[in-house]
Amino acid sequence: MEMSAERYDGILTIAVGGRLDGYAAEEVKRGIAASLRDDDSSVVIDLAGLAYLSSAGIRVFLGLQKELKGRGGSLAICNVGEYPLQVLAMAGFDRVFTLFPSRAEALAASFRREDSLSLIADLAAPPVEYEGAKFRFEPGSRAPASLRVKGSLDDLLHARIREEGVSAETFSDIRYSLGLGALGSSLLDAVPFLGEMVTLHGSMTWLPSDGHDTPDFFVPARAGGEVRAYTAFNVTLDGQFNEFATVEADEGIPLDALYRAVFAHARDRKVGAGVVAVALWGVTGGVLGSGIRKAPIVRDAPANGGSIFDPENIRDWIETSGELKYAGDSIVAFGVGLDPSVDLSSYDAGALASLSGHPRGEGDNGPVLHTHGVVFRNVPWDLQTALEKGIDRCLAEGEFVDMRHLLNGTRILRAHVGIAYISSVTQP
Repeated sequence: MEMSAERYDGILTIAVGGRLDGYAAEEVKRGIAASLRDDDSSVVIDLAGLAYLSSAGIRVFLGLQKELKGRGGSLAICNVGEYPLQVLAMAGFDRVFTLFPSRAEALAASFRREDSLSLIADLAAPPVEYEGAKFRFEPGSRAPASLRVKGSLDDLLHARIREEGVSAETFSDIRYSLGLGALGSSLLDAVPFLGEMVTLHGSMTWLPSDGHDTPDFFVPARAGGEVRAYTAFNVTLDGQFNEFATVEADEGIPLDALYRAVFAHARDRKVGAGVVAVALWGVTGGVLGSGIRKAPIVRDAPANGGSIFDPENIRDWIETSGELKYAGDSIVAFGVGLDPSVDLSSYDAGALASLSGHPRGEGDNGPVLHTHGVVFRNVPWDLQTALEKGIDRCLAEGEFVDMRHLLNGTRILRAHVGIAYISSVTQP
């Protein structure tokens, strides 16, 4: 059996040749699962060169068709040879599957379906282009939104955190926040494992600084409760999203470019004052991420007194991925961004410093970003599903994969985005 997978203008096309017997069917099933992105809804199966088809092979195609139907999509099968067609006809599946005489015709039918969905979306909200991606904006809440900052980012970056600077939070009541935190039975239990964390819809995901580089994920069944998150630095969104956007980029839009687009749109619309909070649910074209290797507490501070991001310290403190990972998987994220090209003097200077102090990439003069993301798998993308419902689906149904501080090069293929134009930043 031979199998290959490629994409034609976004349509996944899988070619299968040789003998598709019981053994090969399992290989094809695994190959399809590895190739299928969470945003795929149309798939073409090309059977040119397939000499033998068994019931096991039919079941694989039937399972894929059922999966795609659940996504509102379809399966097209083409180039079916004489013997495989006889098998399909005898089993009654020549009327179950949609068959095409050529790959070109199968792709054309799939393109027509995808284009019709895009046209419906375009009519509902006319698109605009920023940074090479298509954006559709819709209004949200008119009420002002704010950010609440607890702790000191400077203490985090210079490993000056002390136990008295760590507070306990009931994270299950928080919709959106990010920072440095840990779960544990007590303050003493949690402090040595403080790491990157994000709170989404009352769930907490964090990357313990225990040397294993493996995130943890906790979704409470109800709000409140006795479990607390211990945090040394935290940024929480108070208020609702003022605008929503749907983003589509065939090649993926880098995370920093997405923020630049949001800021450009804000300037075009004359809304906001240079600080935004952004939440998204979408499909990633690849994640570039980082995490803190060890808790930045005072007893482990760099001997040279510098930042954990200083060139001589960063390898001991920061784990960074060098290549894009998780392409085609689902991602949910929350972050804050500052636009240095506008006047930010209306914000509290001390609180703003805790947002803008996070280091940017070398030579980066663009927006200042701080974003944490969680990767899930097998949560089909749906253009019609709203942002918050999509996040809830990931938390309830998705296969948890990873959590990272997202670097600027992280790419987003498509997403629903909530945008809060921040009117004030406070630091109790």
